[in-house]
Amino acid sequence: MRLSTGCVTKESGKDDRLCGVRTSGLIVLLAVWWLVQSVSTAAAEAVPASIQRPQFAQETKAPRPLPWRRIPAHGVLLKDLNTGRTLYEFEASKRLSPASLTKIMSALVILEYGNLDDQVIVSPWAARAHKIRLGLKAGQVFRLEDLLKAMLIVSANDACLAAVEHVGGDEEQFVLLMNAKASALGLTDTHFSNGCGFDAPDHYSTAEDLAKLSEFALRHPVFKQLVRAEREIITPVNGSRPYLLRNTNRLLGTVPGVEGVKTGFTSKAGRCLVAKVSQDGRDLLLVLLNAKRRWTTALRLIRFGLDALDGEPDTLR
Repeated sequence: MRLSTGCVTKESGKDDRLCGVRTSGLIVLLAVWWLVQSVSTAAAEAVPASIQRPQFAQETKAPRPLPWRRIPAHGVLLKDLNTGRTLYEFEASKRLSPASLTKIMSALVILEYGNLDDQVIVSPWAARAHKIRLGLKAGQVFRLEDLLKAMLIVSANDACLAAVEHVGGDEEQFVLLMNAKASALGLTDTHFSNGCGFDAPDHYSTAEDLAKLSEFALRHPVFKQLVRAEREIITPVNGSRPYLLRNTNRLLGTVPGVEGVKTGFTSKAGRCLVAKVSQDGRDLLLVLLNAKRRWTTALRLIRFGLDALDGEPDTLR
């Protein structure tokens, strides 16, 4: 590289000396600059990669939080069922209305105290249940197992009340069994006042308790089989009209590995969901309470959880 000193040769000795001083000063400055650059480069090369990129090692251990300015649900719990580790949570211990997620507990009590081959007469009270309902008629007779299918697959409240009245004698006695079961399972932030999930001040649960309840329920082979069914048909014993049951869980049949569990909705509870997902040895349980954009939120959290279990450094896309 050619350097210019900025000097002009003159006959005067004074000018020659001045030019020499300027040239020497420039050389000194260049030497200092070269030394600083060499030290900086050596220092940078000596810094370990873990210090230069502090987030990479951290991200391989746990995924970064989902980039929501406002969490699109009032309660969230995402859990790895194989280790029991919580992968994501938001207000998981907050008491909220569970809507028809209540029917998970109702189904457990029916399976414990009822006989699935029993023939159940639909009462006038059950036939008048608030929607969602199948439109069952008072006096129709169904097998208890068929009513259980209707309450779990399409969340039918008329089928639920008919089953609850049959097993408990009346709904009030049945609710006592529900709360006793909740206590036995250690669901300390759960209390039921009805068998189907209607809103009430003393009817509440949490995402954490509902996850525990769902894990327990999924150990029962009949429950596990019914909540993963996409369609079923039931027919009254004393009639010929068939009722088609289409599962209210939109994830079933569209997301690989989804195995239930239950949807719910009321004006107070909002849109709720418990979902079980199994893919390639990875098992997730997701609970959403009062969720906006329920299905979009669920899909993003499921992807988040599966990526977390894979140990991918970047789980956001």
